[in-house]
Amino acid sequence: MMKTESRLEKVFASGALAVTSEVGPPRGAMPEKVIEKANMIKDHVDGINVTDNQTAMVRMSSWAAATIVKQMGLDPILQMVARDRNRVAMRSDIIGGYSLGVSSMMCLSGDHPKFGDRPMAKGVFDIDSVQLVSTVRKMRDEGKFQGGADIATPPKMFIGAAANPFADPFELRVMRLAKKIKAGADFIQTQCIFNLDKFEQYMEMMCDRGLDEQVHLLAGITPMKSVGMARYMKNKVPGMDVPDEVIKRMAGVSKEEQPEEGIKIAVESIQRLKEVKGVHGFHIMAIEWEEKVPQIIEEAGLYPRPEV
Repeated sequence: MMKTESRLEKVFASGALAVTSEVGPPRGAMPEKVIEKANMIKDHVDGINVTDNQTAMVRMSSWAAATIVKQMGLDPILQMVARDRNRVAMRSDIIGGYSLGVSSMMCLSGDHPKFGDRPMAKGVFDIDSVQLVSTVRKMRDEGKFQGGADIATPPKMFIGAAANPFADPFELRVMRLAKKIKAGADFIQTQCIFNLDKFEQYMEMMCDRGLDEQVHLLAGITPMKSVGMARYMKNKVPGMDVPDEVIKRMAGVSKEEQPEEGIKIAVESIQRLKEVKGVHGFHIMAIEWEEKVPQIIEEAGLYPRPEV
């Protein structure tokens, strides 16, 4: 039985590999920028993640940008971070998003304010990402607010959460994932995957616990534009695992060829991970490089998208 009207849920239910990507809202009142980015990827994905003040930088609100995407006839995935809202505001925005036609969302903790342009801003963190997942599930399945009051028309959201298979301690990552699944996550999007061997080990641990039968996992793929980007992600981004072999491969071609080499690595990663048990699709995070998403999806053999 379908829980929601989400296209993403329908694709998972069909047994096809799902594909999602992202649109980062602009740092200004520019709806045309949302439309421009969404148009680049609309025919190649099953859902469009609309990020929520990513890297703790002020941007157009995720629910406003998600509404623009929905008005285009597409399927937005509303991101919501615990950093910026208390539990009252979260529930209000969940109901608001659903009222505007949004039927999928991602429940996240959010980057700490110290990473943004206002590092002294106070993080709210009234509840964490696991509790947020539980909140949305209770609202959807029981038609109840957390305090027990009835919701007149419950928001039927397909619930997503994030997982980082590479954070320390590695042996506890699957346990963290299990908590989110128990709380009510329907699908999981992972951190960018560059260390394929370690990710496959993570998936073995996940499958050993039977979690692959309880949740749909989208493997995170990020194409790198340059060796400089690869080194930055390796050395400066917490929880990222970029093997030295990837750095060497990017450095082994000319500066002009590096963008295409980054795309080749992304495509090869998808083709390998297609065969990994428990991987039900891919989330492509092409950071300010949305125009390359169709090429990656087509070369990876994930196009056309299924009719559902």
